[in-house]
Formats: sequence, C-alpha cells, structure tokens
Amino acid sequence: MIFDKLINYLKLDKQEFIFQFNSHPNYPSALAFSDTLNFMGIKNDAYELDKEYWDELPEEFIAIVENSFSLVKKSGGSYSVYSEKAKTLNKEELYKNSSDFVLLFEKTEAAENKLAFNFKPVLYLIFAVIAVYSFVSLQIYEALFNLLSLVGVYISMEIFNQKFGNTSAVIGSICGGVSVVQTANSCDKIIKQDKTSIMGLKFSDFSLIYFVGLAALGLFLPATAYIIKGFTFVSILAIGYSLYIQAFAEKTFCRICLLIISVLAAQLIISIVFFQNLSFSLGALLLTVILWALIFSAVLYFNNLLEEKESLQKSNAKNLRFKRNYDLFKSQLQANDKIAFQDTETFLVGKRDSKLRISIVSNPYCGFCKDAHKLMEDLLEKYPNDLSVQMRFNYIPGNHEKYTQLISDLTYIYNNRPEKDFLKAVELWFETKDENKINGISGGVPTSENLNPLIEMAKENTNAGLSFTPVFIINGYQFPDKYDREDIKFFIDELIDDEDI
Repeated sequence: MIFDKLINYLKLDKQEFIFQFNSHPNYPSALAFSDTLNFMGIKNDAYELDKEYWDELPEEFIAIVENSFSLVKKSGGSYSVYSEKAKTLNKEELYKNSSDFVLLFEKTEAAENKLAFNFKPVLYLIFAVIAVYSFVSLQIYEALFNLLSLVGVYISMEIFNQKFGNTSAVIGSICGGVSVVQTANSCDKIIKQDKTSIMGLKFSDFSLIYFVGLAALGLFLPATAYIIKGFTFVSILAIGYSLYIQAFAEKTFCRICLLIISVLAAQLIISIVFFQNLSFSLGALLLTVILWALIFSAVLYFNNLLEEKESLQKSNAKNLRFKRNYDLFKSQLQANDKIAFQDTETFLVGKRDSKLRISIVSNPYCGFCKDAHKLMEDLLEKYPNDLSVQMRFNYIPGNHEKYTQLISDLTYIYNNRPEKDFLKAVELWFETKDENKINGISGGVPTSENLNPLIEMAKENTNAGLSFTPVFIINGYQFPDKYDREDIKFFIDELIDDEDI
C-alpha cells in the first residue's frame, strides 16, 4: 500500500510511519492507519459515513480512494486527492471510487518530520563547488562533461535511496505518467525488479559508482581525459544492455533509465568530439584504480548496511505486530495480582473521576524515574480528559532532611497552587535535582506540611513489594515486565475504552 503524497503532505517521517503502520497488530486495516497517525501526532477520528453527508465534511479529510488511503482536499467543485501521486477528481469520480470510510484529522507540531540531519544541502554544496571549479578552471566542454556527471550522480542517488523506501520527488515527477498503473509498469518494473546482482549490487547501483567515479576523475581533466574517454566507450555496453532489458525483456520503457542513457550518450559524444590527442599516464591510471576501489567499497558498504537495516525493520515489524496486540498485553497485565491501594487524592493529577487511573511508584532521587515521569506527563497532556495519574513517592521519614523538605515543598505546592504548577515543579526537580529551586516555587521559606498521607502511601508501596522504582500501576495492575514502559503509548487508547480494565 503506497501513499507517498499523503505522507509528504502531512510532513511525516515516511520510514517511521511505514514501520509503525506495518507493526500494528491490525495491519493493514483502517484502525492500524488511524492509530499510526495518532502515534505520530496526527489526532484523528474515523467514521463510516454515507456519501450524502460528505458535503458537510471539512476542507481536508482522509478517505480510501481506489483502495488506498488518500488525503482529499476540496477545491471548488473538484477534489484534489493525494495518495501515491496527486490527482484531481470531480465529485462523481470521488464518490464512485471511494468507500464510506472517512478520517477527520488535526495536525499538530509533533507531526513535523524531525530528521536529525538533512544531507541534501551538503550534497548540493559539493555539486556547486565542483560545477564552479569546472567552469572556472577547465575548458567549456570539460565543464559540461562534469556537469553531466553530476546529473548522473544525482539521479543515481535518488534511485539508490528509493530502493530502500525513501520517496523521490524527482523520480516521481519524471516517471509519474498519466496513471498510477503506468508508473508501476515502467520505472518500478525496471528499477525495483532489477535481477542483476554482483556482490549484492544492482545495475542501478553501478550507475551510481560510475558517475561518482567520473565526477571525481573529471576534476583532474585534462590529465585523466584518456581514461575517461575509455569509460565512455565502455558505457556503450551499459546503454545496449539497458535498452535490451526495456525493449525485449520487460517490454516497457523507463523514463528515468532513458534519461540516464541520454546523459551517457551526451558524455560519449563530448569525449569523441573534444577529447583528442590524448596520452596515457600511469599516475592517472593509479588514481583511477584507487578512486574506483574507494567508491565501489563505499557503495557496497552502504548498500549492505541499508539492506541489513531494512531486513531488521521488517523482522521487528512482525515481532512488534505480535507484541502490540492489545489482547496479549491485557492478558499479561491481568496475570499479575491486583493491588488494592487506599483511595486517596494525594499527588493525584488529571481527571480525578476517570475510568483509567495510572499510578507511578517512584523516588525523587531515582535516576531512572525522570523518563518515567516525563512519559506520564506526555500522556496527561495528550489525554487530559481520559485519565488520572497518581505520583506515589516511596518516602520514609528518617535522617534525610533534604528529602523531607523536598516532599514537604512539593506537598505545599500541590495543596496551594494550580495543578500545572505542581507538574512543572516535579518536572523541574527531575531536570535539575535542586531542592532550592523547588523551595523557591513553594514560597522560598521552609515548609512543614502534614506528610502522613505520603508516609501511608509509601507503606502501601512497600507492602505490595513495590520497592524498586519506577513502577507503573494501571487500575491496580502492575505494568508487565515483558513490555517496556514506553509501550504504554501503543495501548493507551484501548485501555481508555476497555470497560473490563
């Protein structure tokens, strides 16, 4: 199932979305799609809605058009549909090719694609430096040859990236014919089903090696002209092989392949016409061998690395699909004996009468508790009307005066300030571990609150065997050890709706 345009429009990380979608227990259902959007910050609600009510829908919604999840945007009397590609349909065409499923969504900042680093600006900078150097220092025909090499590098890199699931706007615009069917029968059929395999590298991978090598050798023109000309003559074999595969084996022509062939042909013409009176250089040959060995090794390394990553992702997706099955999680949750805590509102935040009540047993001086509290704060922020959270600190009175003062200050803030101030104080504590800052929030003077409710709560924790922190308790059931704490995010919607829990 492909919905590149939809993912791009929502500014989602495609690889992360596909991984989370594929690993959902109900993949590839509408529920899996909806839950994945929720997980990635796109709040949504799904409906089965008769077409007669579609005129009342907002300007943007998601529907299943031609058996694919698609973003639908109203535009006057027509509809723009984004799925694998963008297209425009009138109302009759949309209604005819759509199911009654609609999904209304709300974009949030969390939905933005937060890639750690974008390498494309660096790549463009390198291309610019090579181009400027070529036109300043070389003959015009040599500069044009290098420019064609850069075009080949760019297209080959786009093909290389697309092989591992990354969307290429360039390839999509070149190969995107009149219909989705044509696209699948041309570029996808030639590129993705390439049967060539030499040390795991496809024919398209050697295109990348070839053009990167030529771009590097082109910087040393005219000293490397003899060897470059030889490579352009060898490219005739690649041109012939590619045309044979397209015309006779697959019986369809790939536009992106024809573009690469055009680049190879142009370079061949330049080398025949302009690279004259050449002399062989042993140094140039040695440079060529070293460069080609390094480039081949680099492409082979990254190809194997990305293939291994892709294989692991597919395997993990299958494992997680099983692990994220809610019925399995529920059975593991209820396998533990239910813990009966006294009904107290000490350090209770969120919607107090909610059906879902999560307790976090922790210690302010516990190094692992910071992330657990942050997770709970995120859940409270996302589901403010659906759950409550109780912070059950393991406080035992003794000689630890700083601990006693900290708990007293937090109790004062909880009793006398708005809930958001208490949550900010807890967050500040785990960020700084500075008792003075918490005391400053409480008023800047030592507090002496009644800590008996906290002492009783700590005794309950101890009697239940909850000495090691942090621990999550969901409506009296201890969070299963077989799951990571972060996994609660995948089950929170089902937990909220589950009357049994």
